[in-house]
Amino acid sequence: MDHHFYEPRLGHGLAHDPFKAIIAPRPIGWITTVSADGRVNLAPYSFFNAFNSNPPIVAFGSEGRKDSLRNVEETGEFVCNLATRPLAEVMNRSSAPLPHGESEMEFAGIEAAPSRLVRPPRVADTPAALECRVLQIVPMKDLDGKALATHLVLGQVVGVHIDRAYIRDGLFDTKAARPIGRCGYRGDYAEIGEMFEMIRPTLG
Repeated sequence: MDHHFYEPRLGHGLAHDPFKAIIAPRPIGWITTVSADGRVNLAPYSFFNAFNSNPPIVAFGSEGRKDSLRNVEETGEFVCNLATRPLAEVMNRSSAPLPHGESEMEFAGIEAAPSRLVRPPRVADTPAALECRVLQIVPMKDLDGKALATHLVLGQVVGVHIDRAYIRDGLFDTKAARPIGRCGYRGDYAEIGEMFEMIRPTLG
């Protein structure tokens, strides 16, 4: 195979940085937080995923000191709302760079629903939402020990909401929920399409 190789520190040599196109699709952490004085913030994060199953732990990366980061530092709680194709337009609208303190939910016309165990509300129309309490907020550094403008927020899931319409035979119907993921370049998204089953092999 003929490979294009590059060292990120020296530049990629392509029309656009391919890193986000390679790590794709990426689940979207559509994160609801509340400030110490009760102001609600809703923002999508494409650096998001699950990192443990028991207890369930998720994390999102904030590039820059955004309201979500400031809020979790103040209150230690957040909700991750499942971003889906039917909610894609309002999810995208909630990413608008509004003035500090202005509600993304109101701006995007998103209905809020109360959470059970944490203060931040959840998106009422999402098929699933995860109530989380912060475990760690990790300031990130590079190989030289230089501080980056990014913080990794890890949270333990303490409550799960699932719309019963998406529970089939005791299983969450991922395909029916139509989750979306962020892809490589500006405006690129993917929707879960065909799924296939492959069982992990066992020995003996």
